[in-house]
Amino acid sequence: MTRARLVPEQPGELDLHLFNEGTHRRLWELLGPQRTADGFRFAVWAPEAQGVTVIGDFNAWQPTALQSVGSSGIWSTVVRGALPGQHYKFVVTGSHGRDVMKADPMARRTERPPGDASVIPDDAEPFTWNDHDWMAGRHRHLDGSASMRVYEVHLGSWRTDLTDWDSLADALAEYVSDLGFTHVEFLPLAEHPFGGSWGYQVTGFFAPTARFGDPNGLRRMVDVLHRRGLGVIVDWVPAHFAKDSWSLGRFDGSALYEHADPRLGEHPDWGTFVFNTGRTEVREFLVSNALYWIEEFHLDGLRVDAVASMLYRDYSRADGEWIPNEFGGNENLDNVRFLQEVNSVVGELHPGVMMIAEESTAWPGVTAQTSAGGLGFSHKWNMGWMHDTLGYAHRESVHRRYHHGELPFTMLYAFGERYVLPLSHDEVVHGKGSLLARMSGDDWQKFATLRLLLAWQWALPGPPLLFMGSELAPWSEWSEASGLDWSIGEHAPHAGVRDLIRDLNGCVDREPALWNRDTDPTAFEWLDVDDAEHSMYSFIRWSERGRSAVIGIANWTPVPRPGYRVGLPWGGQWEVLLDTDSSRYWGSGHRNAASSVVAGEEAWQNQVHSTVIDVPPLAMVWLAASVR
Repeated sequence: MTRARLVPEQPGELDLHLFNEGTHRRLWELLGPQRTADGFRFAVWAPEAQGVTVIGDFNAWQPTALQSVGSSGIWSTVVRGALPGQHYKFVVTGSHGRDVMKADPMARRTERPPGDASVIPDDAEPFTWNDHDWMAGRHRHLDGSASMRVYEVHLGSWRTDLTDWDSLADALAEYVSDLGFTHVEFLPLAEHPFGGSWGYQVTGFFAPTARFGDPNGLRRMVDVLHRRGLGVIVDWVPAHFAKDSWSLGRFDGSALYEHADPRLGEHPDWGTFVFNTGRTEVREFLVSNALYWIEEFHLDGLRVDAVASMLYRDYSRADGEWIPNEFGGNENLDNVRFLQEVNSVVGELHPGVMMIAEESTAWPGVTAQTSAGGLGFSHKWNMGWMHDTLGYAHRESVHRRYHHGELPFTMLYAFGERYVLPLSHDEVVHGKGSLLARMSGDDWQKFATLRLLLAWQWALPGPPLLFMGSELAPWSEWSEASGLDWSIGEHAPHAGVRDLIRDLNGCVDREPALWNRDTDPTAFEWLDVDDAEHSMYSFIRWSERGRSAVIGIANWTPVPRPGYRVGLPWGGQWEVLLDTDSSRYWGSGHRNAASSVVAGEEAWQNQVHSTVIDVPPLAMVWLAASVR
């Protein structure tokens, strides 16, 4: 039997040195409850406190005093006889002299909301992982030698009939594998009291939400997904935290984790406190937190939320509501240094882990290396692509000719960063409507345009991300309170969209041209980007060394385009790899049933060969071939 990790009754000198230096990378093994030979050591950082006690099930909720540990700002004591599963809180006598009851900032387990107590974790024996094969090969999705398609999930509303980690793990692994995605991305899983925040207003940064069970349940879920060949990404929120009185805010009577000045320390949009990353211990708390999720739960990536709000001091603030930096600018230099640090540390310690920025501005070098002055992320969400593409798809087809430049605009900067192409949860909430409802035209045209949109997304450079349920094409927008309506999948038009997603992923698996040179600008070539009159586009995706290619042809009008000539780079037969108008997807089946076309000798669109194909209405056709 594996022996439990035991700690001394007082934090050691090396731990304290690293903590005060700001380089302790495993704070979860220093602070919070740590197992001793006959109980648990409790330690908490509260440098401005006049006193700290711990109360809980182990002492009948009567205070046990903690002692100040030198000049570290840490308070510590041992409670003999304390046991895993027992609830506890700290009572902090703040700098103002008042006692305030606080949850443990380093709690690794919490009470199920609406309860807010911390819970001693059961870590007597290390968790047994069975995902060794996955962990050994996961770097391939980061280095570009394996494809990546992401299914975004709000776990609490994906299947409302399943309420624990284990049942959700099995069902999710089966479903996502069947659709052909390579990764699952969860909205935040850290503890949060208000379900309506979807996890983005965190109170327990080191505690997986207790809504689905204990922390080992999350480990089992990740293990199941990994053994099914699925990577796991989790949204991480270092930009801000919830203001609940028992949480991090004004923890020791002072602005400890946040800025004291509301022009820096409070977020006007979300009613939250903003982390003060200029403080060594706060930056250390967050870097350690990123490592905690990666190391303790085998995560393959963190998607860092609200990066734009971190980069600019005037984000969502009017004149007079923000403070310039020391050089008079609006850049938040503390956060820039923090993001560079966390990305550098993760890259050094876990080189196979992705760090993905949700960043909506033109900040340069988001995915550039920190050594070159970049922020050091591995990927960036392409929010501009999402906005422009959905705006174009929403237009009535007769008007699209006047906005022909909106779709290809993204290709002007597509290779400036390493992008993910998202159709995320933010696009199907807050009155925006579902993706289907936002398409123009009658019902048939809406379904056809949605299928076209999805094929367009999958065909462009950059891994696609799709929010859960979008594969069912719901009419109503998503609500975390009601969950997904799975019954619509029994109806042909909705099932057709789901089948299309499955086939899109299958095509990507089959054709390396659709992914293996996503960051290479020479791997994408427009054939026709100027046909505004017919709202037609065509392009080539080239595979490595140009040995195979996929041609994408998109018709964004409800008018069929018979006899459309498209340029091809070589002769012979070209397979019709995909047709979004197929009756298989509830399309019209307008194009003839031929499964291939033959390249003729006529040069066209700067290519030495060409063919003629009937392009269906509101549809995309993919052609594929390899050099003989």
